[in-house]
Amino acid sequence: MDRRKFMQASLCAAAAVSGGRWARAADAPGSKMKFGLVTYLWGRDWDLPTLIANCEKAEMDGVELRSTHAHGVEPTLNAKERSEVKKRFADSSVVCAGLGSNERYDNPDPAVVTAAIEKTKAFLKLSSDVGSSGVKVKPDRLYPDVPRDKTIEQIGKSLNEVARYGADLGQQVRLEVHGGCAQLPTIKAIMDVADHPNATVCWNSNRQDLEGAGLEKNFKMVADRFGATAHIRELHDPAYPYKQLMKLLVDIDYAGFVMIEASTKPADRVAAMRRQRRVWEQLIGRRA
Repeated sequence: MDRRKFMQASLCAAAAVSGGRWARAADAPGSKMKFGLVTYLWGRDWDLPTLIANCEKAEMDGVELRSTHAHGVEPTLNAKERSEVKKRFADSSVVCAGLGSNERYDNPDPAVVTAAIEKTKAFLKLSSDVGSSGVKVKPDRLYPDVPRDKTIEQIGKSLNEVARYGADLGQQVRLEVHGGCAQLPTIKAIMDVADHPNATVCWNSNRQDLEGAGLEKNFKMVADRFGATAHIRELHDPAYPYKQLMKLLVDIDYAGFVMIEASTKPADRVAAMRRQRRVWEQLIGRRA
């Protein structure tokens, strides 16, 4: 299977799990897109039952469970605990769309990179066991005393290794556009090395997206490698052109989860999540 077919199959499989809340023409661009939450800030202190219940109230289609948060979905869970997590999601309207690990492959010390690869594999196994579809990882930065190309190659080769492992489990590896590697030409260079079709990009709505050639060209630089999750911040933020981003996602008929990774601290987070969904619906043309 070539990369494009592999990606289409992965995106459709991840999006189809939630069934969809909207009756819309099956062939309408963007009709397969879903909306969800990354547990950073708005969900970090909720245990798993509370998190799922609040996501249901806010009409979230899915959630990305970031490591170290109060929901407690970590590789240390035993088989019974993993089964319980899977059942909680299966009994709800919310999809476990992904696990957000903090693993990264940039360190000049080979032992540190090897440990990160093994930890990523543990997250991929956990993701499979709890019914999720993939794991987010980070590049993470370039070092002034290490040649840029060397770090890029190291990150790319590490991604290939975990992508091969994940493919055997039916789990996608998602490289977040993050940190010192957040410039899109850098991400593209990494993905040129990470040529396994199961190694994908998690768009992250950074200020760096607007640098250089601008949002549209930077977006198109990596759009053919998008995975089943993309991150946004609050959609009313005038500093980022979210209307243009949503149009770009609709234009490529993105079939994954658009997930809010919040940066603010509202008094009522459930209401804030619901408002963000409404804004998103307007931006992609699902609500007048």
